[in-house]
Amino acid sequence: MTAAHQASSPSAREPAPRNLTGNALSHEVPLLPALAVVKTPYFHLLGYSVAGEETVIQVPELNVVFDIGKCPRPMLTSDFCLLTHGHMDHSAGLAYYLSQRFFQGMTPGTIICPIGIAEAVTGVIKSWTALEGKAIAHRVIGLKIGEEYELRKGLIVRTFATRHTVPSAGFLLLDRREKLKPELAQQQLPGHILRDMKARGEKITYTLDVPLIAYTGDTSMSETLLQDGVRDARVLLTECTFFEPGHCQRAAVGHHLHLQELMEALPKLENELVLITHLSRRTYLRWARKTLEKAMAGLIIKPRVEFFMDHAQKLQVRPGKAAAFTPVEPAATTDAEDV
Repeated sequence: MTAAHQASSPSAREPAPRNLTGNALSHEVPLLPALAVVKTPYFHLLGYSVAGEETVIQVPELNVVFDIGKCPRPMLTSDFCLLTHGHMDHSAGLAYYLSQRFFQGMTPGTIICPIGIAEAVTGVIKSWTALEGKAIAHRVIGLKIGEEYELRKGLIVRTFATRHTVPSAGFLLLDRREKLKPELAQQQLPGHILRDMKARGEKITYTLDVPLIAYTGDTSMSETLLQDGVRDARVLLTECTFFEPGHCQRAAVGHHLHLQELMEALPKLENELVLITHLSRRTYLRWARKTLEKAMAGLIIKPRVEFFMDHAQKLQVRPGKAAAFTPVEPAATTDAEDV
């Protein structure tokens, strides 16, 4: 056998790459830790939320990620990071998120946060810029409570009040539509008549805001959940960190919700789905689920309530750039009154 044949023979080739467990690497590897995936009729919710450890929840179809946790790879694909507050378990991946998007040739990331922490967020990014030795293209937008920002045409983010140990805010995503006035819709006027009316400066539409998602971040206010747009959003993501009966004081000190406070708000909620986030590792999920079911047993009005991390699964991802999770697009709907 010639030297050339020896070099090409299987025995002479480099051994197949192996991982730390000694097993041969597959083309797909699991994401660690397991991420929750919740499919709704409107969008997917993908992420991880454990109190004091990490909270990051992405809505791929809407191009946003609520908080950033340690920045699991799928989160890089969202152009907008909505940061509720600066605690490390919600913000640790901030600089990595911006740096990786820059490294992979993606558009600069945008951080939207409460105005009270905007300067500190900018300072963190500047410090990482000094460490890396290169500037990271980005935007930081600070919003006051009740202020809005247009993410894209028809998709609005609005802040709402929360109460935590540091400056904080919740985020509400709104689908803003221009609808034909009811009196004109009833007349069934032809399109050219409506266009002429609009050209003459007549107001033929009104603005309708449809609350899609309300995300509280960390908060101790049960009243948070009863605000307009929050209580009637299609999906409400609310923290509830404490479930143990004797931990009401601990919840108050850390400015987190206790199950007792959540129960006061639940009968008044109009959400299609309420997802509980930020459960602590000290509380077993199965026990918390049974405790919640027992607490809700006496309610006449019972909203659909689930634990976000009950939907955890080992996702398989391909090596390469940040396109790890591709949701199935929801069926397109049309509205005859949309203008």
